[in-house]
Amino acid sequence: MSANSAPATTEKPAGSGSSGSGSRIPKVPFWAQIVAGLVLGVLLGWLARSQDIGWLYTTLDKVGSIFVQLLKLAVAPLVFFAILVSITNLRKVNNAARLASRTLLWFMITSLIAVAIGLAIGLITNPGAGTGLTPKDGKAPEGSGSWIDFLTGIVPTDVITPFTELNVLQIVFMAAVAGIAALKLGERAKPILTLSEAVLELLQKALWWVIRLAPIGTIGLIGFAIADYGWDLIGKYATFTADVYIGCALVLFGVYPLLLATVAKVNPLQFYKGAWPAIQLAFVSRSSVGTMPVTQRVTERLGVPKEYTSFAVPFGATTKMDGCAAIYPALAAIFIAQIFDVQLGIQDYLLIAFVSVVGSAATAGLTGATVMLTLTLSTLGLPLEGVGLLMAIDPILDMMRTATNVAGQALVPVIVAAREKILDHDKYNSASASPVDDFDSREAEPRANVPVAA
Repeated sequence: MSANSAPATTEKPAGSGSSGSGSRIPKVPFWAQIVAGLVLGVLLGWLARSQDIGWLYTTLDKVGSIFVQLLKLAVAPLVFFAILVSITNLRKVNNAARLASRTLLWFMITSLIAVAIGLAIGLITNPGAGTGLTPKDGKAPEGSGSWIDFLTGIVPTDVITPFTELNVLQIVFMAAVAGIAALKLGERAKPILTLSEAVLELLQKALWWVIRLAPIGTIGLIGFAIADYGWDLIGKYATFTADVYIGCALVLFGVYPLLLATVAKVNPLQFYKGAWPAIQLAFVSRSSVGTMPVTQRVTERLGVPKEYTSFAVPFGATTKMDGCAAIYPALAAIFIAQIFDVQLGIQDYLLIAFVSVVGSAATAGLTGATVMLTLTLSTLGLPLEGVGLLMAIDPILDMMRTATNVAGQALVPVIVAAREKILDHDKYNSASASPVDDFDSREAEPRANVPVAA
């Protein structure tokens, strides 16, 4: 940031109109664009529903769908090359095996805490009581998850299908195998690694262009959710919706700050100041993988070494899901059990915790958590028709779930880096700027600095 402070001072205060190049249009911060998109989306959605404006309803649907589709377009190659490059980057880090194991350990610890909170809230509030819903309102999903499917589905039958069908778990498996093989080959794999790093940069650059469309995508996604579901539906699921949001909020703004203050021994407010652009984008896009470039950038800005960040964040974007794979399935299992009048025992709650820790990779960082939910239900022996009870409200829930996921994906690298004494505390304490606003200027830093240094 400091390296390009000279050009930044002439560009960022453009709203003041005193830069000497005439009046400029004030630059609206990215976070403000997102907030404006949220407000406008709610208003347009309410208008489309209350006035029954068909063309507006369709437009909001198409705008939101196109934005999500653009994010998904980059998911398969982005995950493959990000995982491959991240594994090979570990060779540049001292104690790589220790860092990887500590990262996985903290993923598990935070997931256990999150699922415990979800279970506690569900048992206290009884979200399935008084909804008026019956088993007849349920509908079995078209696809479901089971332990057999999960275990056998890790290994692909060919190298093409995982990319065409967007099976992220299989893509992660192939990328991990390729990365480990590249490490074993050493110098002979250098041309492949150079190409992979170049392709990854290309994909991330293209995805940044999509991310800049997030304010427009926000209007469509939020607007369509309001227009399609309305406040009445949200009211029917009021307790369950509140439980999910409260559970995620307790983890996001209670557990995470406590871990930062006591385990990492850093200022929690500074973490949110630096990580907020990623959390905000995750809330809108509902995609951990789609948010991954932003998550990686803010984690670097929080002082985590780039070599470690390039491993931990892609790994977390496909496996670290405190919202979708811990809080949500715990609450959903209790909700569905109450609707179908099934009594859950202590062993069932322990199974929910086990599934949340071990099976979280099944969520794959995409929008929605249907696979994880069906995996949980099938493990408990609950009717899969219960999934249909929650599909209508899922987009509203998924926003908060994904925001919690992404916050955790940035949190764990900070904790591990702090405990391993590789965290740059100066960078952490000064992290503030949005990476979306500054991305292009940061890319220009090396070229801008060469003449000055000469």
